[in-house]
Amino acid sequence: MTIAIIPARGGSKRIPRKNIRDFCGQPMISYAIAAARAAGCFEHIIVSTDDAEIAAVARDHGATTPFLRAARLADDHTGTAAVVVDAIQQLDRRGLSADSYCCIYATVPLIRACDLLAAYQRLNDCAADFAFSAAAFGFPIQRALQLAANGCATPFWPENMAKRSQDLTPAYQDAGQFYWGRREAWLEGRGVFDGNGLAHLLPRYRVVDIDTEEDWQLAELLYQALQQHDAG
Repeated sequence: MTIAIIPARGGSKRIPRKNIRDFCGQPMISYAIAAARAAGCFEHIIVSTDDAEIAAVARDHGATTPFLRAARLADDHTGTAAVVVDAIQQLDRRGLSADSYCCIYATVPLIRACDLLAAYQRLNDCAADFAFSAAAFGFPIQRALQLAANGCATPFWPENMAKRSQDLTPAYQDAGQFYWGRREAWLEGRGVFDGNGLAHLLPRYRVVDIDTEEDWQLAELLYQALQQHDAG
């Protein structure tokens, strides 16, 4: 059995109520739920929230909310892994136990069902603990700059500034869309980035981290462009 767990707390500070705010005509969380449903590989799609309104919206779009998350797990400092472990334990008490769980973030309007499926298949084909979404950085991180108080720039690694891009090791980022993990890996506290997590690569134009109003606007532009492209 596989279960999707979508964390969606009610107390977002930088973008208030962002998990259910309208995004191109639908509540933000609906895109994560729709992708999970379209993937067709989940027996249950669970939303872990402390907020009754978010829970109602989630149910309206096809997810279930068999429990409300405790307030102690809905503050600004609680990590995702703790929320997933709590959800697994809550579901265990209700007789819903799975071999694999996929944590899908609630603010991922560019997510696609095909990526959820492909990452799950990769996890099943090997002995890794996790499979997660990732993307290549668009510029060599070895040439990153730091700014002094007066605005002048210096490189973090001066020795890399004269090197050709193709001679520098490619670097990748966590795309922040989803994290497949085996039951024992979640419960034992193993880390996604401890060397036993498979990176499922996404194109950079389908990756955006939505933390500010500017991020939100960029995400809407990308979503609309992709919709137009897919429509031909």
